Amino acid sequence: MASPPLLTLIGKLTSVATIDSTSFALSTPQPQAQLRTLAELAIGFSAIMVVLWLPTREQLIFGPIALLGPLVLVLFSQRPTLRQLGLSWPGFVSSLWILPTAGVTAAAGILLARASGTLHDLYKPDFAHVGGYVIWTIYQQFLLQDYFMPRLTRLLNTDAAIVFAAVLFGVAHLPNVVLTVATVVWGAISCALFRRYRSIVVLGLAQGLLGLCFAVCVPDAYVHHMRVGLGYWNYHPQVTGQYAGFHGTAGK
Repeated sequence: MASPPLLTLIGKLTSVATIDSTSFALSTPQPQAQLRTLAELAIGFSAIMVVLWLPTREQLIFGPIALLGPLVLVLFSQRPTLRQLGLSWPGFVSSLWILPTAGVTAAAGILLARASGTLHDLYKPDFAHVGGYVIWTIYQQFLLQDYFMPRLTRLLNTDAAIVFAAVLFGVAHLPNVVLTVATVVWGAISCALFRRYRSIVVLGLAQGLLGLCFAVCVPDAYVHHMRVGLGYWNYHPQVTGQYAGFHGTAGK
């Protein structure tokens, strides 16, 4: 029969072995989860970049797959709540102040552009074009806030995730350098705002408003009708005068 000290020692060793075994069992899936998160980030972003650099015909074929894939993954693999998605009523109401702030910013930009002589008409100022653009900016916020940011925060702290997400958002607008700089700034601001107010609708509407302002304030010679990817290089303005590109008579 074992002595009491020996029994005590055996009990401690057994306890340590059990704790270590449990810790190992809990920690082993973590690298796999991180690899899956990295894969989802890489595949999602690469698919978007590839589509942006495809010709128009191929974009119409593969674009819906690249853009709707993240939607399916978010909705059916994670089953988030409306608040997590940024679609709750309280989040919408609490973030409404962002819209007048964006409106004041846009008005200031228009006044500055008018004073500097760069203000010009909007390219295709019809309801379908403008409405489609605003819907697209709301979906961009879904991709940024509901797909990329949650995955980045699994790998990085919040501040680093915001910076990384903003850089990815900007890179997606290359080779439009002016638009890339603007979207890096807005990407960081919108991610920080979403962490507190959680409304992709309000952020998307604000982005649409600021984007339309950007389109009429910055010369088309620099932003090429706000095009990105291959479309940026396929931009061919109909120059009608020496300063047509600067004053926007090339189409906006």
